[in-house]
Amino acid sequence: MEQSSETDEQYEGCWSFFDVRGMVPRPLSISVEHQDSDGNRGITIFEYAVARLVAHEIDHLEGVLYTSRMRPDAEPIPVSEYRGTGHTWTY
Repeated sequence: MEQSSETDEQYEGCWSFFDVRGMVPRPLSISVEHQDSDGNRGITIFEYAVARLVAHEIDHLEGVLYTSRMRPDAEPIPVSEYRGTGHTWTY
C-alpha cells in the first residue's frame, strides 16, 4: 500500500471498541494493489473517507487496531461524548 504524505485527523470507531471513538490521523489518499479471484492484479486509488475506511480495514488484516494509530497523547472518548460533537467526516 502506498499513501499520500497529506493527512487529516478524524474520529474513528470500530466493532472492536464499539463504545468509544478515537481521533486517528490517516493519509488522504492510498493506492492498494490487489488480486481478483482469477488472479488478475490491479491497483486502486482510494481518497478521503474511502481511503480512511480501506486503511482501517487493511490495518485489521495486519493485526493493527485504530487505537495504536492515535497520537500518543490522545485518548478514546465515549460514544455519548462523540455524539455531542455533531461532526461527521468532512473534506
